[in-house]
Amino acid sequence: MNTLFAVILVFVGCCSNVVFLELLVRDFPGCGNIVTFAQFAFIALEGFIFEANFGRKKPHIPLSNYVIMVTMFFTVSVINNYALNFNIAMPLHMIFRSGSLIANMILGIVILKKRYSMSKYLSIVLVSVGIFICTIMSAKQVNVEKGATEEDGVYAFMHWLLGIAMLTFALLMSARMGIFQETLYKKYGKHSKEALFYNHCLPLPGFLLLSTDIYKHAVLFSQSSRFLRYVCIRGVFILTTECASLTVTLVVTLRKFLSLIISILYFHNPFTTWHWVGTAVVFLGTLLYTEVWSSVRVAVKGEKADKKAE
Repeated sequence: MNTLFAVILVFVGCCSNVVFLELLVRDFPGCGNIVTFAQFAFIALEGFIFEANFGRKKPHIPLSNYVIMVTMFFTVSVINNYALNFNIAMPLHMIFRSGSLIANMILGIVILKKRYSMSKYLSIVLVSVGIFICTIMSAKQVNVEKGATEEDGVYAFMHWLLGIAMLTFALLMSARMGIFQETLYKKYGKHSKEALFYNHCLPLPGFLLLSTDIYKHAVLFSQSSRFLRYVCIRGVFILTTECASLTVTLVVTLRKFLSLIISILYFHNPFTTWHWVGTAVVFLGTLLYTEVWSSVRVAVKGEKADKKAE
């Protein structure tokens, strides 16, 4: 029951949040910071009451470790949202962030000295090729105002390249944070609710650096935005505690695909045939990485074996 509830939260909360965020970004491209601040403040308040027990509960993991984790988490969240200010279309933003598997594998090999099966390497190649196709196609569609000069076009393209660089950096930083979390959980045990609270509470003073921009866009902020983002994150958290990592990855991947479809159809975002090819390759690589096909074959064989036994 909890698993079904979590899946519903993930799909309803995350997909609704994507629609709301794109509505804001289309009219006010600089509102990413206030959306990020609202997310952090709302989740921190909920965690302070229900997880930290108004500050009376001591953390299982030393605060010094949380400070390191929080620095990475805050950086990733701000850069991912701020990249939308650099001519990055929402569909490309979603596809690019689906490349987390690439970053995780690269850093896993370099830092943790991990080795993977050939199917894993093939899946990473597919994801890389898919993202490359979508990125190249999107580069041809960089928005330039009518009547703009060639120099303006070059500036817009360089602006877009900076956004791509930001997304790449955030992708690698997110993967590094995942490895850091993995080592912490091995040493101190898994405390997901605690980590959720501190990851959102400790960075709040950092938003003072963005206070001018946040105040400027405060009028755009609404209760529904905070709630939808919370529902999304909370759903993923519940799913993580209730299901195996394979199931979580599959659900989140399907949710991203649905969000992409909504973004394209509802907002009429430019999406060529090559974009569809690239998207299909990305999700094919993701499903191959999570070994969904193997799991399905095992399940089918198990059902056949049970029928024969009967």
